Amino acid sequence: MRAVVAHRYGPPEEYEIAEVAVPEPGPGQIQVRVAAVSINPVDVRLPAGDFRESVDLPFPHVPGNDFAGTVSAVGEGVTGYAVGEEIFGFAAPRAIRHMGSSSVSTGALAEYAVFEAGTPFLARRPAALDVEQAAALPTVGLAVRSILASAEVKPETRVLVVGATGGVGTALLPVLATAGAHVVATAREADADLVRSLGASEVVGYDDYPDGIDLALNLVLPGDRLERLVAAVRPGGRLLTITFPPPAPRDEVDVRLVLDMQGRFGGMAEVAADAVAGKLRARIAARYEFDDAVRALSDFATRHKTGKLVVRVRSRP
Repeated sequence: MRAVVAHRYGPPEEYEIAEVAVPEPGPGQIQVRVAAVSINPVDVRLPAGDFRESVDLPFPHVPGNDFAGTVSAVGEGVTGYAVGEEIFGFAAPRAIRHMGSSSVSTGALAEYAVFEAGTPFLARRPAALDVEQAAALPTVGLAVRSILASAEVKPETRVLVVGATGGVGTALLPVLATAGAHVVATAREADADLVRSLGASEVVGYDDYPDGIDLALNLVLPGDRLERLVAAVRPGGRLLTITFPPPAPRDEVDVRLVLDMQGRFGGMAEVAADAVAGKLRARIAARYEFDDAVRALSDFATRHKTGKLVVRVRSRP
């Protein structure tokens, strides 16, 4: 089969599409014929060596976490899925299993991948959810659900969203607006109309945080670089972040990492239900064919984007 492969630590420009062996499912696992994948930060940061102190990444490495596809084989003991079923979900690389995720895989940027079947982070894809939207939603949907479960957003809550034009941000803004929040979004001037159309009440520059924020939501900054953002939050306010490393506690502001690695706030079945009900939608900024998958990863790492990047795998039978 064909797969995107990183042979050593380095930037995505050094990856290649190569022929590799088709992974076979073991006990409790399923094999999936992949149809589409969306790009996430870990897809480029892990092979770049950003987590080298805590993760000894084996090579060759196939990236790819968020996917949609068709079950093509089931391992011994699997009863929840059958060959031919359409599924989607999230799975981290096996190399970072120790970080707490119950869902790991051989890497989704490939024609076939193997996933653990017994996890809430995989689910059947509803017919009303198209393949590309399903591939774009997993990480976005899980992050939005985690934030909402932790944020307790009320009407007129003054919410500052840092990273409003990314995949999570563009899905989160309409949800916050529907909840009645007064949303202040960080964005480039060229993207101001976009974030307003998604629900932002105010748009500010990346270095222009206002004071008196009730709730700050950090979607992009490293968790150890939040000093300026903390200063924008009023005493007694909250700052929720979805990025590593976990932030240091503060006396005057409730600062928390809300990245959900165990499905405490719902898994992929709940994300699917939200999407079908019209409560959640991923914004797809660009689509790539599989032959251009390396370029998609490079664009993700080096170019500004307003939403998710999706790769159409169109795996061979």
